[in-house]
Amino acid sequence: MLAVVAVCPHPPLIVPELAGAAAAELDDLRAACGAAVDALLATDHDLLVVVGGGPATRAYGERPGGSLRPWGVDVRVGDGEPVLPLSLTVGAWLLGDGAPRATYQAIAEDAAADACLALGAGLVADRRVAMLVMGDGSACLTEKAPGYLDEAAQPYNDLIARALGGADPQALAGLDPVEAAGLWVGGRAALQVLAGAAAERPFTGRLLADVAPYGVGYFVATWS
Repeated sequence: MLAVVAVCPHPPLIVPELAGAAAAELDDLRAACGAAVDALLATDHDLLVVVGGGPATRAYGERPGGSLRPWGVDVRVGDGEPVLPLSLTVGAWLLGDGAPRATYQAIAEDAAADACLALGAGLVADRRVAMLVMGDGSACLTEKAPGYLDEAAQPYNDLIARALGGADPQALAGLDPVEAAGLWVGGRAALQVLAGAAAERPFTGRLLADVAPYGVGYFVATWS
């Protein structure tokens, strides 16, 4: 069963070495992620699973390699050649070297909702799982955002924030993949994996951050 959840964003700039002089702008977001991960690791569990979007659905072994070199600085996590997508690389960075062993699961960013829900249910079928879910909101919240301004972006972002704060897996399960893609929602598939994993028991949600410093929605939340 799913025991505890932390939801964090995966902007490369959350890593100070990449942010440079702008690092302080994300101090509060970085601190919120740290608090969420601490709560995750403090809860008794049999398995730690990190879930994030990627180009394809794929399970990775323990301590797979990842690098942020494509985003400017060769900050590395894990062992061996870098294979992790951005979301899971940032997830591994947030966990840090001293974290318990984890498994890493990528979900294709364009995966159908049913596939995401099924994957989530399967991940927690026979063990007590702590899950770190990596996912950004819309990148269309301002005129300077990567996807420019779309008036539909803020309501969609608000829906996700309410679902995370209210620990509402049904609301996450109902996210429209087509609309999410049009609004550049980077975490839709991963959040729907969470919905599938959380469907069997109630949780209490806590929204630690809901910000958009660069026109991209970033959420931090815990479910327990």
